[in-house]
Amino acid sequence: MTEPPAKRRNATCAIIGAGDFIGSAIARKFAAEGYTVFAGRRSADKLEKLKAEIEAAGGACVARGLDARKEEDITSFLQEADAFAPLEVVISNPGANVNFPILDTTERVFFKVWEMACKAGFLTGREAARLMLPRGKGSIFFTGATASLRGGAGYAAFASAKGGLRMMAQAMARELGPQNIHVAHLVIDAGVDTDFVRDRIRSARGEEAVANLAPDTLMEPASIADAYWYLHQQSRDAWTFEMDLRPYKETW
Repeated sequence: MTEPPAKRRNATCAIIGAGDFIGSAIARKFAAEGYTVFAGRRSADKLEKLKAEIEAAGGACVARGLDARKEEDITSFLQEADAFAPLEVVISNPGANVNFPILDTTERVFFKVWEMACKAGFLTGREAARLMLPRGKGSIFFTGATASLRGGAGYAAFASAKGGLRMMAQAMARELGPQNIHVAHLVIDAGVDTDFVRDRIRSARGEEAVANLAPDTLMEPASIADAYWYLHQQSRDAWTFEMDLRPYKETW
């Protein structure tokens, strides 16, 4: 039986990169906890299902199309959320995971990945801080990956961008923490249970490997969303900057 949503808060949660899996799961979680969720991704049409799900469960969701690489899009999106109700939570979650051998990594690919995985986070964090600092509170969270910590073969562009995002987030946390803004970076250090990941397993090891995946081998988006909620609930005398998440069987 589905639990009723929490009482509606006079506060908003903005998610930039509200994709079909992690981003949508975070949106559903914060909506269930009473936040009006502002969900943004490249195509607003792709947010219709998420918006309908949240509203059917008694929550509130505003869906907007945006380009996370464009300053004006980020600024207007976050300002709209803050004008609706005080902006308390901002999550930067654009996807930019690509695999290219180094000789096939063009300048355009490298720059585009950096824009999505690093620059977009900078713009989001800076504009969120502008809105939160006058009230002296808020949470700004960034989605990282295994590539945030180490560069794998074929991931030069992605790892450089995610590594840059991590360092940017750490600098923000050191600067904004003393002003009561909780900045955190989450390392998603395993495959998430998505169609994309299952297709990669299928291509590498065959259909049987997908059919015989042990329970909890892949990360459930809802479990990841719970981690974001946990961070937002932390007491400021014991804030976490970096949290890494992986299934119990993951080798690392």
